[in-house]
Amino acid sequence: MTAEEVCPVVLQVRGVVLPEREERSFWIDGDRLRTDPVPHADLVVDGGWLLPGLVDVHTHPGTEGIEDPFSDEVLRRHLVDHRDAGVLLVRTPGSAARMPGWVDEDPDMPRVRSAGRWLATPGRFFPGFGRDVSEADLVHAAVEEAKASSGWCKVIGDWKHSEPALPLEILTAVVQAVHMAGGRVAAHCQTAEGSRNAVLAGVDSLEHGMHLDPDLIGRMAAQGTAFVPTLSVFGATADQRRAGAPSSTRDWWLAGWEGMLPNVSAAHEAGVTVLAGTDSFPCGTVTSEIEWLVHAGLPAEAALGAASWSARSWLGLPGLVDGAPADLVAYDTDPTIDTSVLAHPTRIILRGRVVS
Repeated sequence: MTAEEVCPVVLQVRGVVLPEREERSFWIDGDRLRTDPVPHADLVVDGGWLLPGLVDVHTHPGTEGIEDPFSDEVLRRHLVDHRDAGVLLVRTPGSAARMPGWVDEDPDMPRVRSAGRWLATPGRFFPGFGRDVSEADLVHAAVEEAKASSGWCKVIGDWKHSEPALPLEILTAVVQAVHMAGGRVAAHCQTAEGSRNAVLAGVDSLEHGMHLDPDLIGRMAAQGTAFVPTLSVFGATADQRRAGAPSSTRDWWLAGWEGMLPNVSAAHEAGVTVLAGTDSFPCGTVTSEIEWLVHAGLPAEAALGAASWSARSWLGLPGLVDGAPADLVAYDTDPTIDTSVLAHPTRIILRGRVVS
């Protein structure tokens, strides 16, 4: 038995904690933060700025294309990419397969909140990429996926702009059943009808929300529907779309994109929980989503919170307080003043262990 096994090393960190902007010290006991001092602890962060580990609330690790099968090897690589960027908690709203058990057991992996497999009714997704179900079977399937995952299920609420969205009465029944089972519903929506139905049905998170009617933002705030706009994945192709040949699809897409930034700003102002999700590859790029949220008009602190403390609270985890998971990222300077420092963490601690 080694000396460390007899008396495990206790780590100490100290710095200015966000969002409170208070200088604090924590001692890491196992995988938990503690505020009671421990003599002779190993000081691994001395000064700077401390954040709860970053969060990507819309990422799909495990496969990179509709032709690629879900792979544990790819999943591990994607999660490591997240971790090495300081993203220590991810939500996977839909996947080609349910998360394997080793994800939660591996201390080197970020914490994962999954939503099981995408639930797609006929004509509303890539065939066979998620879980294809009939409209009649959707309620049962949604409850099943929520119970088999981290309490979430993901419903494809619409697909092609020329096709009807999932009917409001069916999506409403899904939300009611999943809520009765103690779960939550994320809805993919990129058409006006789909976004409208998702809000009226009372989903817990609106994913993308293209063509969202701004008159529905107040209802989102009142009922607690979060907005995950995934701006970076849309913004990455906006110029290419504008340069493309005119078509009904191009015009529809551009009209939706033009409304997204104003809607994100209006949602924040109305008190909607706006969160950061990338929905793109490579993994570990949530900082680009933070920058897009700032571009949309969110204050830098709110945009950073959307990928850190606010996202953690929404997913049921605390920030940097006594007893919280020891998942944190340290920076030399205040990242709310210069978000570019987010790409250069000075220390990453996951589950009480120093990653870098």
